[in-house]
Amino acid sequence: MRTYDVVVAGASIAGCTAAILLARRGLSVALLERNPEAGAYKPLCTHYIQSCALPVIERLGLAAPLEEAGAVRNAIDVHTRWGWVREPDADAAHPAHGYNVRRETLDPLLRGIAATTPGVDLHLGHAVTGLIREGTRVRGVTALGPAGVPLRLGARLVVGADGRASRVAALAGIEGRTSPNGRFFYLAQYRGLPREGGRSRMWFLEPDIAYTFPNDDGITVVAVSPAKAGLAAFKADREGSFARFVRALPEGPDLDGAERVGPMMGFVDWPNQARPPTRAGLALVGDAALSVDPVWGTGCAFAFRSAEWLDAAAGPALAASGDARGEGARDAALSAALSVYARRHRAELSGHAFHIRDFAARRSWRWPERVLLSAAARDEDCARDLFAYAARNIGLARFLSPAALLRAARVNLAHRLRRAPRPEAEAPALG
Repeated sequence: MRTYDVVVAGASIAGCTAAILLARRGLSVALLERNPEAGAYKPLCTHYIQSCALPVIERLGLAAPLEEAGAVRNAIDVHTRWGWVREPDADAAHPAHGYNVRRETLDPLLRGIAATTPGVDLHLGHAVTGLIREGTRVRGVTALGPAGVPLRLGARLVVGADGRASRVAALAGIEGRTSPNGRFFYLAQYRGLPREGGRSRMWFLEPDIAYTFPNDDGITVVAVSPAKAGLAAFKADREGSFARFVRALPEGPDLDGAERVGPMMGFVDWPNQARPPTRAGLALVGDAALSVDPVWGTGCAFAFRSAEWLDAAAGPALAASGDARGEGARDAALSAALSVYARRHRAELSGHAFHIRDFAARRSWRWPERVLLSAAARDEDCARDLFAYAARNIGLARFLSPAALLRAARVNLAHRLRRAPRPEAEAPALG
């Protein structure tokens, strides 16, 4: 059995990010990917990376390759019942932009950085089949290679980065908590659509949702997410229903003059799912820990960030594992570090996950959301806060804070007073 400091299962965004950052600490990392192809990628994705992930992307050295590959620096305009809300320039305290980039471009680039990072051994075509345990603590994995050759890898830490259907989580007995999603989802890619200056657009039709995301290589992702009440009728004529839905969007794209690239993809049921992100000797990152309604485009950013949080918490404890302390002390230090990771994961993402789960119930806006969204359509500072929250640069508590609601209420009151009809001037008295 070969022993590493860390074994990572899954060489997509979260797994590659974790492997790169941990290896840069001088740790040995086995990165396992069940797909045998180095250029494999995830096709069903919004292909949208929130700006909150930009610091991690830059730290990985990924920003320059993405720019060279044509990734689009993203900004987004949102249509609501109050009209269009245009995303202003970001606050200086927050990342300036994220990226729209197809996973066909992103995944191989990131995997290539991981494969050439000293300390990372990339094992393509290796699927995890079991966990090696010592009591309740995970000590490594068993896997099967491309020719069915069994492999045993020991590790101080096993990382499950293998998606929402995580095999690692299942083997560890970590059950997910799910909540229903009241919408279904279809997307297609087009070449030749107007690029709108590279800006994304999103329509909230209450309860239906749609968006367009300009991507690399002149491709625009067009997605619709109607309420499930219309699923049967939509599926009866999927192509026609998709076209009619997009055609009815206010100021929507004209698909008739564009070239469809590839098949239409989607799903009819995607429940929100969350798992506890740690066990003794084991951590989950990315969709393996949290997978929520994709209409918000959070999955890629959450994958980058959760991997970085794991490195920040567990990396120092693993890097110190060669000191003079006994194994029990080293295990205790790692367990404490994983607890730090779990707390940060919960603190950073639980508010966003709660709000996304609540909105996935196919509801219209609640009154605080109405106050904030209507103000954002009328005031640039309110719009800046809205998009800071939508990009996951601020949390739910700040977004819905009393101060934010009061400021938005004042903006809306001033708007109503400006629009109120003025009484006609009294006619001058005669005589």
